Amino acid sequence: MLKRGMRPAHPGSILGGMIQGLREETGQPLTINEIAEGLGIHRRTLSLILNLKSGISPEMAVKLSQAFSTSADLWMNLQKKYDLWQAEKKVSRAEVKQFVSSPMSGLQSA
Repeated sequence: MLKRGMRPAHPGSILGGMIQGLREETGQPLTINEIAEGLGIHRRTLSLILNLKSGISPEMAVKLSQAFSTSADLWMNLQKKYDLWQAEKKVSRAEVKQFVSSPMSGLQSA
């Protein structure tokens, strides 16, 4: 269970920061169109991610890892943490029947 405190970063906010940093580092005014084209996706798809309106898929994680010299796991972990945090806010645990009173020994999360 994730703590309900601070919201984890959405992958789009991290990506936006990386793009801004790249612009500052290189002095090139990389546009959303150029980045989307470089990733092989539609401008709208990138815009939705950057505006935190859409998550990223495993395929997008692979593309981002290649484009920004990161790992696909980084992007997928960001998405997973964000999604789980959102789910913890939406789901009422009190309304779910509990079938096991304590964690089952020997089972670990993946």
